[in-house]
Amino acid sequence: MALLRRLAETHRARVPFTLDGQPAEGLAGDTLLTAILTQAEYLRGADFNAEPRAGFCLMGACQDCWVQLGDGRRVRACSTFLEPGACVQREAGRRP
Repeated sequence: MALLRRLAETHRARVPFTLDGQPAEGLAGDTLLTAILTQAEYLRGADFNAEPRAGFCLMGACQDCWVQLGDGRRVRACSTFLEPGACVQREAGRRP
């Protein structure tokens, strides 16, 4: 079940991407954070205990929403826009 549910602007063009190797779909203009959280229950695992996280500041000031793209770049999901065909890998976090 997804953490976020889209209530408005559902008319925007659909944008396919891959999340953790599985097909997913966001909408044109979505950030990675929005696209991921409308598809999944969490954004990534916490750095110190792997507990599920959903981002923190949502404006690119903290370090809580990092994800990895298929080309190896590590980006902030809250300030990176979804591109068609993007391959996004969530970070699992660290197990104690």
